[in-house]
Amino acid sequence: MKKAPLIQPLIFFLTLTCTFFTTQAQLGFCGGNSGDPIFNETFGTGVINGPQLPVGVTTYTYIDGTPDDGEYTISSFTGYFDWHDTLDHTPGDTDGKSLIFNADVTAGEFFRRTVTGLCENTSYEFSAWLMNLLPSANGCAGGEIPINVRFQIWDNTDTNLLASGDTGDITSTASPVWEQYGLVFQTVPGQTSVILKMINNGNGGCGNDLAIDDIVFRTCGDFITVTDNLNNANAAICQDDTPFSTQLMANPDFSIYATHAYQWQQSTDGLNWFDIPGETTSLYLTPPITSSISYRVKVAEDPINLANPLCNSLSEVFDVSIIPEPTVPVSNGDVFVCENEALILSVNVPNDVTVNWFDSAIGGNLLLGGDTNYQANVAGVYYAEAISTLANCISDTRVPVTGGFYDLPVVFDEELSFCEGENIILDANITNVTYLWNTGDTGSQIVVSTPGTYTVEVTNTNGCSSIKTITLAQNNIPIIENITSNGDSIIVTTSNSGAFDYSIDGVSFQNSNVFTNVEGGLYTISVRGENGCGLDTQDYILLVYPEYFTPNSDGFHDLWEIEGIENYPDALLSIYDRFGKLLKQIPPNGLGWNGIYRGQLLPSSEYWFNLDLRNGKSVQGHFSLIR
Repeated sequence: MKKAPLIQPLIFFLTLTCTFFTTQAQLGFCGGNSGDPIFNETFGTGVINGPQLPVGVTTYTYIDGTPDDGEYTISSFTGYFDWHDTLDHTPGDTDGKSLIFNADVTAGEFFRRTVTGLCENTSYEFSAWLMNLLPSANGCAGGEIPINVRFQIWDNTDTNLLASGDTGDITSTASPVWEQYGLVFQTVPGQTSVILKMINNGNGGCGNDLAIDDIVFRTCGDFITVTDNLNNANAAICQDDTPFSTQLMANPDFSIYATHAYQWQQSTDGLNWFDIPGETTSLYLTPPITSSISYRVKVAEDPINLANPLCNSLSEVFDVSIIPEPTVPVSNGDVFVCENEALILSVNVPNDVTVNWFDSAIGGNLLLGGDTNYQANVAGVYYAEAISTLANCISDTRVPVTGGFYDLPVVFDEELSFCEGENIILDANITNVTYLWNTGDTGSQIVVSTPGTYTVEVTNTNGCSSIKTITLAQNNIPIIENITSNGDSIIVTTSNSGAFDYSIDGVSFQNSNVFTNVEGGLYTISVRGENGCGLDTQDYILLVYPEYFTPNSDGFHDLWEIEGIENYPDALLSIYDRFGKLLKQIPPNGLGWNGIYRGQLLPSSEYWFNLDLRNGKSVQGHFSLIR
């Protein structure tokens, strides 16, 4: 089973479920806390190949150059043949080397190394990084031979197999890929060394070309956390709250060790650790703490292994950080802005400190927490308090920051009008400011002759601006287009539109263009524009005739006549019956018709008339005679 590449080391993880690993153990990694490397083979650095491995380490032949089947080299160069040319795996290496094998034609053991300095009854993790050097576009006619390696851990007598596991097929890739493989095993009583063996499960040929780097042995113990009585994994304490004491607890996950021996340690710099005498249980009550300090615990399955750093594992670190009281925030200055702008006050504090804002130097109301900026809605003095993010330590004092608003220039919008064809002066009507009109003008007034919307931005000495809007309408000069009548009504029509006033006597005006109940006669029709913008007049003669008359000598409606006919001195009025017979002709200065024809009273009926105005125009109509 393979572990994922280094770039994603946490994706591949095998959980160990047994305390002891048998000879059938699969590849995997320590699921708990590991110690520092006991054995770490990086194969060195440099541009010169070698040195060759000690006698007995491999059955392959060393070559200072291109290795053929059954040969190996140690080199910072991997691009032999058409292999991947890549860097070694060891981080930070310059011209780092790796161990390169060109597999023998026969499968079998190709590497063994004795590892000493181990501890008895202790679990260990072996790991190594491998790469298939053959590119996937390799052109192997019969198909490539993948890498397949078996790792074995034997006791120092080479008779007892402690752990074993296969990588499975490691096939070629388009680009070079280092992959890590691991194996966990446990030493037996009295055992302090083991033999690592690598066995090639495949044969030589096209493929099975392997690079190895960073072979590491390290202890493998439980994953051990350290918590306090509140289950915290660390503690941050304000300096004002010291001296401080707490009880710590070591919490192994029992993934590796069956039994546990403890030794608590402390450090003031995180680098140099010292045993705390007598503290050898899973619990530790700290003395009163006044400065930052770190604690951890060494853990081994056997107390005898606590004294040997190669035979124990270390817990996670519990840090106690004593946080000094933060200094008062530094104000970025008082702020004054225009009324229509955001009033934002700000202060500066270190990265590990935040700010609370109040409305009072002492006590008061919390306005905003956790922000170096505060947006105020009203003018006043506001107070910023520093608070550390680690332990909520608060500064002794608060810094005052004043914020205020400048008044805006006071302007009033206007709706104005002007007469068609004339100019008008638009005025900002405010002094001690600068001006900018939407026309581009910069004076307090502008002269315009076009209707529309005009704006002027006025700015005072504080840089505050207001915008005045003037809506300008044009009053058209009226033009009479037509005057008509309907019975005793006069209708006036203009060729343009506007808020016009109308009159038939030049004195009394109305906003309607229709005059009703008008007596026949000569009238001077007047139309004037709004606000005195223009006047147009025309004379008009209204002819009014009744729709019926009752010639019964009672003094009412005894004559049928046309009002206003006198204004046409040459006109001739002719009256006809319904058969077209001429009954009467009346001149403009004559009396109306009394319903008599040749001395005879004509009967009730409809009668027609024709008024010849003698100017090329005539008026026709009909009326009723009622008896």
